[in-house]
Amino acid sequence: MSGSFRKDFRRFFVRGLAAVLPAILTVAILVWVFTLIQKYIGKHMNTAIQWVVVQFLAIVARMPFKWLGADDVWVSVRQLWSEYYLGWVGFLLAFVAIYVIGRFVASFIGRSIWSALEQALTRAPVIKQIYPSAKQVTDFLLSRHKVEYSRVVAVEYPRKGIWSIGLVTSSGMRTLHDKVGPNLLTVFIPSSPTPVTGYTITVRREDVIDLPVNIDEALRFTVSAGVLVPPSERLTEKRDLPVTQGVLTQPEKTVPPEGAGPNGDPDGSGEEQKEQQNVYQVNETAKREKSS
Repeated sequence: MSGSFRKDFRRFFVRGLAAVLPAILTVAILVWVFTLIQKYIGKHMNTAIQWVVVQFLAIVARMPFKWLGADDVWVSVRQLWSEYYLGWVGFLLAFVAIYVIGRFVASFIGRSIWSALEQALTRAPVIKQIYPSAKQVTDFLLSRHKVEYSRVVAVEYPRKGIWSIGLVTSSGMRTLHDKVGPNLLTVFIPSSPTPVTGYTITVRREDVIDLPVNIDEALRFTVSAGVLVPPSERLTEKRDLPVTQGVLTQPEKTVPPEGAGPNGDPDGSGEEQKEQQNVYQVNETAKREKSS
């Protein structure tokens, strides 16, 4: 009873965790992004707005100008910010500032200035080791030019006899078409369990097999290391021999044909007896390792 309860608890706990974990991770990532914006941009925006309010109140009160502002006015403004929970103002203006920066970078002058700034960053010591990698990650996540996959194929990669799942991206490069021929495909081979990385190869059209699955099913198959097989591709019957933790199952005995040797071999060479002895030794070794 207790063993059955533990098995059911573990099975349903894992199932429940798989159900709620994506939502939890999504919320956690959003909270982390908003906290990052508030910490590094919104907080300074709040300080800038408070400085403007302090200067405005100082002008209204005809107080002498101070670049940092009067201390008593600062105290009043900060109390006002805390009393009416105005910290969201800086957070909102942070989004507005990011939008303005995006509009500026989209312009001709902005692109030129931003390109010059990026070149300076890629040449600066220490920064040049970090900035290019960070830019690649953000470009992959936020770029509007997404990679479009047309269909799913199976291709022999990395060598003949090993079939890998691939996603067709294009028809390849023009130079290859001119030298090799027009029937080429560029295929992205996603790695498991992180399909955002992989290998890009160019193969002939006749060397691939089109699979009747969509992109999401292929990616789930890759992420799960082949566990989540698409419904249309599942086998209706088990075709593989059972394997139990490396212990080979002893084959069933068959009646030797007439004229065979004492071990069922036509020439009486005893090859079947040797095979059975090898299987027995493997089973005994596995049992000793399990008991130890």
